[in-house]
Amino acid sequence: MIHEHRVLNPATEELVATVPATSAAEVSTAVTRAAEAQRTWAALAPADRARLLRRFAVLVDDHRERLARLEVTEAGHTLGNARWEAANVRDLLDYAAGGVERLTGRQIPVPGGIDITFLEPLGVVGVIAPWNFPMPIAAWGIAPALAAGNAVLLKPAETTPLTAQYLARLALEADLPEHLFQVLPGAGDVTGGALVEHPGVAKIVFTGSTRVGKEIMAGCADRVKRLTLELGGKSPNIVFADADIETAAAAAPMSFLDNAGQDCCARSRILVQRSVYDRFLELLVPAVASVVVGDPSDERTQMGPLISLSQLERVRGFVPDGADGIRGSAPTGPGFWFPPTVLTGVAPDAPVATEEVFGPVAVVLPFEDEEEAVRLADATDHGLAGSVWTRDVGCALRVSRAVRAGNLSVNSHSAVRYWTPFGGYKQSGLGRELGPDALAAFTETKNVFIDTEA
Repeated sequence: MIHEHRVLNPATEELVATVPATSAAEVSTAVTRAAEAQRTWAALAPADRARLLRRFAVLVDDHRERLARLEVTEAGHTLGNARWEAANVRDLLDYAAGGVERLTGRQIPVPGGIDITFLEPLGVVGVIAPWNFPMPIAAWGIAPALAAGNAVLLKPAETTPLTAQYLARLALEADLPEHLFQVLPGAGDVTGGALVEHPGVAKIVFTGSTRVGKEIMAGCADRVKRLTLELGGKSPNIVFADADIETAAAAAPMSFLDNAGQDCCARSRILVQRSVYDRFLELLVPAVASVVVGDPSDERTQMGPLISLSQLERVRGFVPDGADGIRGSAPTGPGFWFPPTVLTGVAPDAPVATEEVFGPVAVVLPFEDEEEAVRLADATDHGLAGSVWTRDVGCALRVSRAVRAGNLSVNSHSAVRYWTPFGGYKQSGLGRELGPDALAAFTETKNVFIDTEA
């Protein structure tokens, strides 16, 4: 059994920290403590819970530079991205706090009496967060779960526990009840498995691979445990001939190179209408070459390293030696570096065109018409996000409605906003996170009928 995890800087391979792993027995103790804290938290007046969450948000804002620097160090994120991520945690807490006093039930007209509903907290929620966006994705679960009156046990990824631990300290400093929000570092099959199996954990929120998501879903089934899954993606970037080709080509690189491609919303399948295919590729070459890859702590850097050696080897396995395409540059020497890569001449059913690479690799495929564009876009088991580039509003709406994905953007690659729901079709997940209904996903609906004729 692993008793501790080594956190490495992905850009240098230097040891950053050694973090003790949480055993199954320690998870059980944490659940007991969390359940007690949750009762105290749920008993607070809604305005008081909201006030404490806003205080938590203020402290995150005060410490956002420290949090950002930690993210650069443990995850290899560019400094600009990491600063945005820390600010996003602040914004998520603020947004969730605004929902505490608006988490209302309904009065339903019925004969013979009055019928009312209440939205009540689940109890203890387990959040299993990924390494690709450790802070914001964790907060997708933490903020609404706390706002709805629950306790939260967060299991960060083995490679990225440091920002999670820092956030837990800030929660205590904000005077949230002790043990209400706990961070439990450890291995997925031990610490995560214990959260899934423990009868005192009412819901699991998991973001990660589809394979692991299926295992968690099976584990939750035994206890009919509530579950939200945000899983893999293989998102299309559909460029029609009438689009602003220059703008579409200039925007394409960072749609799959942001966070070194370690993004389930990465637009890693670029589908281009055949009549503008050659022109698009001509414009894409300098756009890819201009991406600055290097030291993530340098403010000029646009793309950093991959998270680990195992991830680097996985990405390499998708790109055959001598494959046709466009390649950028990347540092040599220590660190888990892979250059920006766009492959051409790839069969639409090749693994690199249908499976999630989770690295800075995209394929470009031509299509003839709208019908073929939709068919190619849907030729994968995933359905998380996608982009449509066109000046034709009718085409934009038809294609957005036809593509089976949860989050579509027109003339944009922006897929995630904390104001709007996020989640996937097909094997990209189950349920929705964020948006105005986020708090309700962490509640049970209780119905009460009052007989007025007795």
